[in-house]
Amino acid sequence: MKRLLIVDDSKLMRDMVAACLRPLGAVAFEFAATGLEAIERLALAQFDMMVLDLNMPDVGGVEVVEFVRSQDRLRELPILIVTTRGDDDSRAQVLEAGASSFLPKPFAPAEILDEVRRLLAPARAIGRAPA
Repeated sequence: MKRLLIVDDSKLMRDMVAACLRPLGAVAFEFAATGLEAIERLALAQFDMMVLDLNMPDVGGVEVVEFVRSQDRLRELPILIVTTRGDDDSRAQVLEAGASSFLPKPFAPAEILDEVRRLLAPARAIGRAPA
């Protein structure tokens, strides 16, 4: 079973992302409402992927990405950024920080589902040989 961490300060958005990803099947979702909470969850558990908002009230998404990439155990964790900041500068900033992919809000359910499937493909799985 895959474990996904969904990080957004909006409960509605966390629930919407999870609903869009239900067709993945055997996936356990965990949620964080702040960047700091995301870092704490990542320190305590293993995840196969993180869906992360950029704009949060404490530790922002870019800082969370930089933290993740600085940790040996998390360095290869796929990170999908979903944000209302769809401009080229924001995209470049998060991809340079180490995000795996970037999806501006609003997005269609099929868009996020396809992107998560791509990022979870067996060849990208952390610590596993390709299928």
